[in-house]
Amino acid sequence: MRLIIVTCVITVALILFVRVALPRLLEWRGVHLEGRTKFGPALVFDSADADGTAVRLLYVGGTFQSVCYLDDDIWSELVCSYHRTFAEVLSAAGGVGRACVIGGGGYSLPKYLITHDDHMHVDVVEIDPAVTELARRYFLLDRLEGGWDSVHRLGLVTDDGWEWLKRSDEPYDLVVNDAFKGRRPLGAMGCEEGAAIIHDHLTEGGIYLANVRARLEGADRDRLDDTAEAFSHAFAYVHVIPECPEEPGRVGNNVLVASDRDLWVPGEPLASE
Repeated sequence: MRLIIVTCVITVALILFVRVALPRLLEWRGVHLEGRTKFGPALVFDSADADGTAVRLLYVGGTFQSVCYLDDDIWSELVCSYHRTFAEVLSAAGGVGRACVIGGGGYSLPKYLITHDDHMHVDVVEIDPAVTELARRYFLLDRLEGGWDSVHRLGLVTDDGWEWLKRSDEPYDLVVNDAFKGRRPLGAMGCEEGAAIIHDHLTEGGIYLANVRARLEGADRDRLDDTAEAFSHAFAYVHVIPECPEEPGRVGNNVLVASDRDLWVPGEPLASE
């Protein structure tokens, strides 16, 4: 009986620590703990990039989901290298009119697209409403909604991106897959069926961009090549742009580009038409 009582006391103490003391301790250290997301607890904390510029990061499900600048003059600029690669491809392509971004996270890419092109409409499909609320509270999504959405150029959808895309009949000039859980890349959209469905939802000459988290060697490389091969069956041109070509053993955010247009892409692709 005494052992049971001691065990109960310890359990209650641990619960109180996790629910009350730990969040306060993290807040004191400048870290915000948000416990209710579909993929586990979320941590939001401030840091600085290599140049000392203030950034804010979102950590969910064992990986960093988003990062943004905090300074007013660069609040909608892109921090992540693979997002900047997305932007280079789109700039070289001459821009797009309607875009669908699957996976909101901290809404870094939608912020950039809306604020850098006055004619672009962006629909964002995020599966977790708690993540969207985090983006409003900590990642300046509220600023985008309040100051840049006067002509309703931002559409927010709470749904599974794959299921929503299958149901949708809206044509897009650009589809971006920036959704992943941990290291799992692309999900159902990494197969031939997914490639065909994405192709059917693009306008003529439309562009598909995706973040494929993988190493460039070993089993990850096989998955990367298989993904490129699957998309080559649906699109005339497919490129994979590695984030860390000089470190093949490191997990990187590699960029997949697929289109029926022969687009310019930065760097040397790992896979082509």
